[in-house]
Amino acid sequence: MSNVLIIKHGSLGDLVQALGAIKDIKSSFKDDKVLLLTSKPFTELMSQCPFIDGILTDKRLPRWNVFYLLKLKKLLKRYNFSHIFDLQNSSRTKFYKKFILEKNIKWSSSETALEIGEKKSDFDKSPVLERMQVQLKKSGINTANTMNVDLSWSLIDVSRLIKQYTNGEYLLLFPFCSKKHIKKIWPYYKELINKIKEFYKDKYSILVAPGPGEVEMAKKLGAKLVLDDNKPVNLNTLISLIDKAKFIISNDTGPAHISHHMNKKGLVIFGSHTSPKKVSIGNLELKSIQVEDLKKLKPDAVMESISKSLN
Repeated sequence: MSNVLIIKHGSLGDLVQALGAIKDIKSSFKDDKVLLLTSKPFTELMSQCPFIDGILTDKRLPRWNVFYLLKLKKLLKRYNFSHIFDLQNSSRTKFYKKFILEKNIKWSSSETALEIGEKKSDFDKSPVLERMQVQLKKSGINTANTMNVDLSWSLIDVSRLIKQYTNGEYLLLFPFCSKKHIKKIWPYYKELINKIKEFYKDKYSILVAPGPGEVEMAKKLGAKLVLDDNKPVNLNTLISLIDKAKFIISNDTGPAHISHHMNKKGLVIFGSHTSPKKVSIGNLELKSIQVEDLKKLKPDAVMESISKSLN
């Protein structure tokens, strides 16, 4: 039995999208130990994943922190990996390959997926899931699941929270994004919430599930905040609340990816930073609106799209 490493640090949406690929890698190495190198926010969730045999946590400290890099190098060397699948494909993982990982390991990355003469910048223009599929196929992996993410293993009972915060059916909104991607945020969620209340009266409860650091901003929106013991819900709870929701309204963020792969009815709002196709969001149930300038997308237009899909 050999050890196989998958690298996927995050973010939440990126990690969710990689779950099908992770399942395919494990299927190809059934008799081997498949470990995941990820970051701390995702260790609890991924430790439950049936396609992973163990978790290694990367603090992702600055690369000038030589002491940490030596510690990480020692940890990874201990496992004597036969294969590494870099699903993060970042400058950090490229650095790891060059400076802290053994040279005799079979390495799979977006760069190993390139055709002769193909530029990585051109390859990266393809949709995320398609790129992962090409990468794994080039590495000899059967990609039966790469395009079809299974989140059923992560679901838990959230009936207590649903009973606490709703009278039955609910709309679940995700008005925020990580601090690194504030350009993804549509600025009129408060106005939209007022319009939803006016249009649907008491038919649906309107919920927001804020993440760490988002609670105070969420309090200003006029929706019910879903908290567990006055704290943001964990990822299992978040995924399970999405699963039970009547409709999802979201920026281009992790919960939108979850909604896509759970085939949830909803609407995702995009600015000019990317496209639904490139990030592999959108299907018959989950629609999208894309505009050049999010500030110019008025609540009436979003409300019209919601009412067409929800009614």
